[in-house]
Amino acid sequence: MTQAYPLIIDGMSVSTDNHLDVINPADGRTFALCPAGTSADLDRAVAAARRAFPGWAATPDADRKAAVNALADILDANAGELAELITREQGKTLSGLGSQWELGGAAAWTRYTAALDLPVEYIQDDAQGRVALYRKPIGVVASITPWNFPVMIAIWHIMPALRAGNTVVIKPSPYTPIATLRMVELMQQALPPGVLNAVAGSDDLGRAISSHPDIDKIVFTGSTRTGKHVMASASDSLKRLTLELGGNDAAIVLPDVDLDSAVEKLFWGAFINNGQVCAAIKRLYVHDSIYDELCDRLLDYARNVKTGDGMSPDSQLGTVQNKMQFERVKMLVEAAKASGARVLCGGAPIEGDGLFYPVTLLADVKEGMAIVDEEQFGPALPIIRYTDLDDAVARANDNPNGLGGSVWSSDTDKAVAIASRLECGSAWINNHAMVRPDAPFGGVKQSGIGVEFGKLGLAEFTTVQVIHQ
Repeated sequence: MTQAYPLIIDGMSVSTDNHLDVINPADGRTFALCPAGTSADLDRAVAAARRAFPGWAATPDADRKAAVNALADILDANAGELAELITREQGKTLSGLGSQWELGGAAAWTRYTAALDLPVEYIQDDAQGRVALYRKPIGVVASITPWNFPVMIAIWHIMPALRAGNTVVIKPSPYTPIATLRMVELMQQALPPGVLNAVAGSDDLGRAISSHPDIDKIVFTGSTRTGKHVMASASDSLKRLTLELGGNDAAIVLPDVDLDSAVEKLFWGAFINNGQVCAAIKRLYVHDSIYDELCDRLLDYARNVKTGDGMSPDSQLGTVQNKMQFERVKMLVEAAKASGARVLCGGAPIEGDGLFYPVTLLADVKEGMAIVDEEQFGPALPIIRYTDLDDAVARANDNPNGLGGSVWSSDTDKAVAIASRLECGSAWINNHAMVRPDAPFGGVKQSGIGVEFGKLGLAEFTTVQVIHQ
């Protein structure tokens, strides 16, 4: 019998009358039932978080820090169960850079966040007076998470909110709700009732969250299009917002790059989690003098990467997560082929019941093709030829997104100078998408508002009060 999972409201498991099927993208079958929460369920969760807020905000800082560390222990103790749930609902591999890696990262991220502090800052402290800046929790924080990293991104939202003294209502994607619901259920062991609540359901529930009058802040990770709707709905009550939105990251490879060390990093910078990463390489600009050689080397590497069921230990990449995204990747690749793109490998779905799309490398592509201009968010990489570096930088910047970028060169000083010209929130040298808990991460242009991670990310979950003496 297919297991039905509950909502978590005010420290209790809450069943719903209706459910949504959660599909395993590796075989197309329902593997669990997601509770279809209603607006009334959301109201109950927000009310519970509102009741719990004064007590949690007043909890001594050391106790809140200890509680967040206890949540990391819970993640470690239940990593096996949660990792398997992620693989079955999301489609990524269990091993390698998959669900087990995601759980390990989530626990480590939680511990790092627990150790952060935002002490009082003294603007003036002398014989003439004292001016002190205090950071105070905001109130009820709503988290809306996507389907690509169900647990990791939930941790990115939840932990700084709790560490700062806020209470939380989280809504996971209806495609991948199960691991998040189970995680929140387990975490009730270490938190007072109402501090952390989880509701799940259709996208209509997300719209209700963004306009809910008793929610004080929303942190959202997802597409730019949806982020704009969240921002518009939140405007009536002037909710605080942190939005981490779509990316179309450009990587620029200079002719002096060390290809021996770069090829593997370039490949996984593009294809980690099957390319279903906001900050993955989505456009690869390669200098004409090394273009053919790099294409050949990437092809040789790709030939040894196996796409298959994420539960199989020899799979290195799993599925595209959902049918809509699968069809989008197919459409973008077919349109690129029709416009003259040369398929080095892949280029068509793998036969079977699952949403398996092979690693696809596309050469002889250019701006104007949708595979270049739009975020593909899947296992297809356009490789773009350039001859003039300034032109490559201009082309990389000629995009409404600005999440990440990278420069690849043996001359790191030159690479840093070029990276500083990229219009993106994070830039890497000879690497890509290597986010870390102590380095602020966020986008410019239409890739988001605000930052996550580190002290700056923690500060986003606070308001400022200045006291003059």
